[in-house]
This record gives sequence, structure tokens and C-alpha cells, in this order.
Amino acid sequence: MFERDGCVWCARWNREIAPVYDKTDEARVLPLRRINMDRDKEPGFTLASPVRFTPTFLIVNEGHEIGRITGYMNDESFWGLLGKYAARLTNPQPKANRS
Repeated sequence: MFERDGCVWCARWNREIAPVYDKTDEARVLPLRRINMDRDKEPGFTLASPVRFTPTFLIVNEGHEIGRITGYMNDESFWGLLGKYAARLTNPQPKANRS
């Protein structure tokens, strides 16, 4: 989660989602790591594009971004989008046979 000091949408996410996040199935697949854009330097993984808005939730696999949720509107849309990414990681698509 990329966040900034004073971000009202980050604060709303913190009120509505943060108290339960670690108790969910999604958290087991997608553990939350917070990166404060005002204080933290490098995220330690490869970004597909710069993060411009907060909150932004990046889905990272093996050090590379594979998806993102930009912004937070409400819990329903957040859980719906996050669930789609979690399902991709728990049910990976078969790799094409290239031999």
C-alpha cells in the first residue's frame, strides 16, 4: 500500500479496511506492506509505472508488479478488485507450452 501523510482516502481505508485486513483470506495470499511516499525511499521491487495517487495497492509477485488498485472508493469495490488478484495468485493460469 502506497500512502501519504494527510491522505484522506488512506485514512478512510485505515478506518474501514485496516482493522480486519490481516484476518482475511486475501491477506494470507497478499500480505500488506505499507510504503509512505513522504518518508520511504525505494519500494524494493519493480514498478510497472510510477505511483502518483494514494492509496495505491500494488500486487507484487516475485519482485515484480503484476497488478494495482489505484485509490479507494469503498469497501465493496476494494474487496472485489483485491479478490480477483488473490484468485489469480492462488489459481495460477497454466503456462503455455512453448516446446
